[in-house]
Amino acid sequence: MFRLRWSRPHLLEILYQVTARVVWAANPLIRRAGYGRVARVVKGPEELAKQVLFGCKMCGQCVLHSTGMTCPMGCPKNLRNGPCGGVRADGHCEVYPELPCVWVQAYARAQEMPIYGHEMARIQPPVDRRLEGTSAWINMLTGADRNTPPGWVPLDEVS
Repeated sequence: MFRLRWSRPHLLEILYQVTARVVWAANPLIRRAGYGRVARVVKGPEELAKQVLFGCKMCGQCVLHSTGMTCPMGCPKNLRNGPCGGVRADGHCEVYPELPCVWVQAYARAQEMPIYGHEMARIQPPVDRRLEGTSAWINMLTGADRNTPPGWVPLDEVS
């Protein structure tokens, strides 16, 4: 699918911040209407916008704001916490040498993001494959995006 190349990560993070605020403000109405019903309406436009802007794979657990407004699921290995050991010296992917490494791009873009750029250092939980193809915005509202596999403990909870 066609994908725009955005070189304005700070503008994208502002748009994300505004969208997140609107979605949270609308949560009481969304809850009353029913998350499932609203998800059916929201999913199509969300998927289209994210595919065009970010090459989104609709994992259902969007972390764009934490990864330099770069979708980590674009990595052929689906790595969500940084590059593999095979990044080429020119910053390209070891699997697809013609493509730049998603994580090299994410790091560079995060440097231009004063609001969320620091979140690159956060360890992301494993992807819950049961959420694939669902609305990340609805999953954020319901908390489904924060469910982790049994036994997984975030580093900030380890003592």
